[in-house]
Amino acid sequence: LVLAIMAAFLISASVGLGGSLLMVPTLALALGAKEGIALAALLLASNNVFKMVAYRRTIPWRASAAIVILIAVGAFLGATALVSAPESAVVGAVLGMFGITLAIERMGWQAHGRRFGPTLALVSGATSGFSGTSGPLKGVAIRNLGFDRSHFVGAASVASLVGDVTKSAVFAEASLLGRDSILVACAALPLMLIGTATGFRLNGRAGEAGFVLMCEGIMAGYSAGLGLGLV
Repeated sequence: LVLAIMAAFLISASVGLGGSLLMVPTLALALGAKEGIALAALLLASNNVFKMVAYRRTIPWRASAAIVILIAVGAFLGATALVSAPESAVVGAVLGMFGITLAIERMGWQAHGRRFGPTLALVSGATSGFSGTSGPLKGVAIRNLGFDRSHFVGAASVASLVGDVTKSAVFAEASLLGRDSILVACAALPLMLIGTATGFRLNGRAGEAGFVLMCEGIMAGYSAGLGLGLV
């Protein structure tokens, strides 16, 4: 469990997002769907603080403000729906989001034009709040702003932090986290610093072409894992 969390932190710091696609199903299997999603939100929110420190010089505050706000609104709506939803519906949402991720990656779909950004941001926040992950939707929304790799990760870190904090507040109010979750969170704290430092170095050394390759490689790995799980 700790190794999977560490890998999620490393992925998130390297490309800006994607950690939830590994962390959510891992924690959901270990703790149950609702508690797993709630713990993933708390861990990813905390990890994004480290990411913001690492990428503090390349955070496009003004350019990404609208996207960040809409992700937070969507996350609140989705998290609120999760609290009252039956466990089976939450499990179905997690599996459904993975299926959508696989389909989008296989089709190579991209939404070009800034007019798509706000809609994608709202939808990605809502799906993240209910299923624990927005799949590729958040990344597509931020890519519409035209950032280079460092500013992309900076914007993704802010957006993820605000979304995860919003979800965590809703989940804390509903008391979804138990004793086991608190123990896992304590064990994960030192891994945030290690994962962020390592991912920051990978991002800096990759170059633009290498960064795109890392993103595609990570999503291909998710798709392959999902495909194997469906066989």
